[in-house]
Amino acid sequence: MPTKRPTLWREMARVQCGLLARRQLVGLGYDSDYVDDQLAAERWQLVSDVVVCTTTGTLTREQQMWTGVLHAGPGSAIGGLTALERRGLKNWYRDEITVLLAKSHNLQPLEGVRFVETRRPVLLNATGALPTWRTEPAALLFAGYTPSPRTAMGLLAAVVQQRLTSPDRLLAEIDRMRPLRRAKLFKATLAEVEDGSHSLAELGVSRMCRQHGLPQPDRQVRRRDASGRLRYLDCEWRLPDGTVVILEIDGGFHMEVEHWEDDIARERDLVSTGAVVLRCTDREIRDQPDRVASSLRAVGVGRSSA
Repeated sequence: MPTKRPTLWREMARVQCGLLARRQLVGLGYDSDYVDDQLAAERWQLVSDVVVCTTTGTLTREQQMWTGVLHAGPGSAIGGLTALERRGLKNWYRDEITVLLAKSHNLQPLEGVRFVETRRPVLLNATGALPTWRTEPAALLFAGYTPSPRTAMGLLAAVVQQRLTSPDRLLAEIDRMRPLRRAKLFKATLAEVEDGSHSLAELGVSRMCRQHGLPQPDRQVRRRDASGRLRYLDCEWRLPDGTVVILEIDGGFHMEVEHWEDDIARERDLVSTGAVVLRCTDREIRDQPDRVASSLRAVGVGRSSA
């Protein structure tokens, strides 16, 4: 057991949130007996067959990520939605942690971690100790291979809407990642996002307008309601007679009581300014766009001159 360098593992553990791989300890001169002694004394805990934690208790989210990367070995990194979570993406959380790694043999499964093999090089930001894929390749690789094209498009819209990246950076990354599944669809989606569609529902509105000959709305318009409060509106059309038609698109969270009551008050304050407010669900935009288009025509939204 080493005695001359007792602090070496502590510094490495500090950087790695208290996690160490057995191979790292061997590299520092600590043999298996030293590790086994720490485990037997319950100063450390074994979190996988090759990873130990130098603290006890339930692992934090970041410690779980480190466990996955250290278990997978050199060249692995956090990817997929987990990488985007670390970059700041909201409302796409998944309990399962995604770790990307090169083709591997005999890697033991690890509960709570999904290991994804890829032939692509590790695409990291230089900052941060925990190896994590950059926003653009992480989003595009996930979008390329998630089963649902709708989920794929929604994710690309979300990373732009939340200002984690831009359509230009994503488009440039698509070219660098050739071949990339669904690349043509992604380029078309990002063109719409660049034109102002900030969500999957807004992308659906854009398609609905093209298909039914309606003018494209202004999106995310800032408008003060009758109480003077500044509102951000999903879609807005200004008619030749000066009437403003507003389309508000409700997602699932709007069904919660507190949001429902807020939406009622919001609609009341907008209507009292003279605006015509229509509401629909994102499911209607997806599955019944003709019905929404008919309602818009009924309140005066005319055909596009384009």
